[in-house]
Amino acid sequence: MREVFEARRWDGAARVGTLSVPRAGVTVETPALMPVVNPNLQTVSPSALETEFGAQVLITNAYIIHGDDELRETALDRGLHDMLDFGGAIVTDSGSFQLAEYGEIDVTTEEILRFQRDIGSDVGTPVDLPTPPDADRDRAETDLETTQERLALAESADTGEMLVNAPIQGSTHLDLRESAARHAYGTDLDVFPIGAVVPLLNEYRFADMVRVVDAAKRGLGADAPVHLFGAGHPMMFALAAAAGCDLFDSAAYALYARDDRYLTVRGTRHLDDLTELPCPCPICTTHDPDELRSLPGRERGDLLARHNLHVSFAELRRIREAIRAGTLLELVEERARAHPTMLDGYRALLDGADRLEGDDPATKGTFFHLSTESARRPEVRRHHERLDRLVPPEELVLTDGSRPSDRPAWRILPPFGPVPPELAETYPLTAEVSDRRDDPTLVAAADGIARLAAVHDVDLTVVHDGWPSHALDRLPDDVTTIDRSTDDDPMETDGDDEPIETAGDAEGIDG
Repeated sequence: MREVFEARRWDGAARVGTLSVPRAGVTVETPALMPVVNPNLQTVSPSALETEFGAQVLITNAYIIHGDDELRETALDRGLHDMLDFGGAIVTDSGSFQLAEYGEIDVTTEEILRFQRDIGSDVGTPVDLPTPPDADRDRAETDLETTQERLALAESADTGEMLVNAPIQGSTHLDLRESAARHAYGTDLDVFPIGAVVPLLNEYRFADMVRVVDAAKRGLGADAPVHLFGAGHPMMFALAAAAGCDLFDSAAYALYARDDRYLTVRGTRHLDDLTELPCPCPICTTHDPDELRSLPGRERGDLLARHNLHVSFAELRRIREAIRAGTLLELVEERARAHPTMLDGYRALLDGADRLEGDDPATKGTFFHLSTESARRPEVRRHHERLDRLVPPEELVLTDGSRPSDRPAWRILPPFGPVPPELAETYPLTAEVSDRRDDPTLVAAADGIARLAAVHDVDLTVVHDGWPSHALDRLPDDVTTIDRSTDDDPMETDGDDEPIETAGDAEGIDG
């Protein structure tokens, strides 16, 4: 059991937790954003990151510091915290990024870990071997073997109180990612970055990113803090958090600002294309686009970087609060509508609904059915599984409208399916659902009915209001279906129908 990380609140695979960083003497609340600080070019000072934006942790590059005589001597003499003027936790990268970009670096894992310890890093990193997406399997396996050899060196190194990252590689080979994560989790190392995903993010391959994270999470325990390396754009933070990531590092706030790019949670705008600044941050409420455009490049970049940081940190606060409220997937659905590839990512996330459901709280606030994807949420899957525990009467009418007063009846609530009256006021069956029900929602409801029929010996009649044939085809042949939209009195009663919520004939739940 790793003692440095504790998950305190869950929403699917997302969690609000705490990462204890003993060398810094601080506890970081997660999900957390780690601004990237270039030791040679500080767009926003680390002290401002701490005091102005509330940053609890940042990341800088030990390899760059090691390779610069002046920076190296200053860091060794004064320590990173004094050199950067930052009181929170400091994570250092090892040069793996430079290795991926340029093919070689002039430092070993043992040397760079010792240097990170000596300059006062709080979380150090070995020199892993990043393998780009879509690499052939032979290369991915060879690179992964090298990374795992370096993790072994990191385990044996004298790092004192410094926590150590155990990067997870494997390219886009999902079985390799899962086995790499399982191997890393079996070490004595502390934090688990998922590496080499920046090319996926740069190419908007969010579905592939989700699959890579999902594979890695399958190999990790719940006490493993997960860092998504290079995830810096706020529009994808909610999706990555929902997949189970706890830490993000962002150089985007500075890089985009230098190119006059303005971050929003829906994407990026160029300053030249803005007539107004649609943001309530201190930068946007005290400037307009013309004023920003008129400023010298350095000053303009500084203000844009600050705006970008305000947007990014606000999104992390929004995500943590959504996890606490149990509404993160609603936030992900909102973000997924910002770009088609974000929607691909959300759909890929729901492909792993089984894993999401395992940690999802049984009770939350109101379930909001917002899109066709809502029918695939873990709450729907859980309700279908719990139908096995119900005890329906021998004859039962299921209806998506009113019910005949002389027949035992349960309500049909798309996408959940059959709902006995005893559960009508429990989560998630108090869901807010659109009256205009789409096909996937009705298909999911039909799957719930089919599950009830398969598990229990019950004579079912389904009264529906014009359901499509491909939803009705999901039902067993022995289920009677009646289309209310083509029959004014389908059950041949005296017409005294009652709302389904008042039904009391069902026998309820078995223990």
